[in-house]
Amino acid sequence: MKTYINPSKSEWSNLIKRPELKAQELSDVVSTIFRTVEKMGDSAVRGYTKQFDKVEIIDSRVSPAEIEEACQLITQDLKDAMELASTNIRTFHAAQTEKTTVIETQIGVRCWRESRAIEKVGLYIPGGTAPLFSTVLMLGIPAQLAGCLRVVLCSPPSVDGKINPAILYAAQLVGITEIYKAGGVQAIAALAQGTETIPKVDKIFGPGNQYVTAAKSYALTKGIAIDMPAGPSEVLVIADETSNPAFVAADLLSQAEHGADSQVILLSTSQLILSQVQTEIQTQLAELPRMDIAIDALNNSSLIQLDSLEECIQLSNEYAPEHLILAFDSAQQFIPNISNAGSVFIGKYSCESAGDYASGTNHTLPTNGYARNYSGVSLDSFVKKITFQELNEQGIQTIGPAIEIMAEAEQLIAHKNAVSIRLKTLNNV
Repeated sequence: MKTYINPSKSEWSNLIKRPELKAQELSDVVSTIFRTVEKMGDSAVRGYTKQFDKVEIIDSRVSPAEIEEACQLITQDLKDAMELASTNIRTFHAAQTEKTTVIETQIGVRCWRESRAIEKVGLYIPGGTAPLFSTVLMLGIPAQLAGCLRVVLCSPPSVDGKINPAILYAAQLVGITEIYKAGGVQAIAALAQGTETIPKVDKIFGPGNQYVTAAKSYALTKGIAIDMPAGPSEVLVIADETSNPAFVAADLLSQAEHGADSQVILLSTSQLILSQVQTEIQTQLAELPRMDIAIDALNNSSLIQLDSLEECIQLSNEYAPEHLILAFDSAQQFIPNISNAGSVFIGKYSCESAGDYASGTNHTLPTNGYARNYSGVSLDSFVKKITFQELNEQGIQTIGPAIEIMAEAEQLIAHKNAVSIRLKTLNNV
């Protein structure tokens, strides 16, 4: 990690640059796969699965027997942990249900808004060396609470042709039964366009590598919504002399192990803390099974000393991190100053892993600076908001003349006439 001591504000934007992706190369690969899947359907998905995942899949649909077998392979401790996490996630997201409130804007003019579930949603769950079964809970539970009629899950198979059993157990825990062995760009292409087996959905959710992220963006060109633009995982930690260096180092490494293109940043008012955290990182890093991945991520990362916690918050807002950890004693007083962050962890015991798994908040969050203008996944992500209005005779008479004047000013005479014909009818009664 590179260390910077009291850099000027003019240098900040350069210090917090994310790792650059090869956009054109990604775009070419993604568009080719999309076109092939659109043309060849299931056979293209199977072909790309064989090419990229090194496994030949005959039937991509996961059978009930496979789900049952997977459930038997999960330890009771892990089942209990998932139950606790799912309870907290359900409690937090159920509280987001919006009650319908009817507003009478004028006498006789009633307006309100109601939620309707997105009917068909696709959940992409990464597999491989880090099968994210926790994401099944984070996406499946709000989809269930929202009332989505069809929830389709895709996840890449391992070399034995099976999906990780923890992913399948989590799926059955939240009531997902339509599961397909497909990963990468080909899975997103199938969900966005449909194949003989995998259905086309209305919105696609879930994290993934840079290829999956690019594929989700490409799905937008097909008229399919996505949860949010995203990129590699990231965390920004703010610490001072009251922070625990071992805790801070552990939080930084917890994100660094996600992927070689992840990024972690530490801001501190204390040069001693920066030094102590560096030492702790080296100590803890040696014990990590994913050490090589974490080392690559740390090469994209920075330790920055600033004069005050206020400046640290300012730089954090400019960076707009996916995860923000306020790892110091006076964290509460700085909450009002935070304007850009996906999810915030307050105090030295609020590790980012809590949000990833079991506190109840959602871990599907905006990255790559999108926390400036996007929210993390919530119950609202799985619903549409439809507005309603109802005017009676008095209502159209009250606001009708204003509508006529405005429509005529815009030279939309048919709009004006839609009001005028009603007013004339009422005047002739």
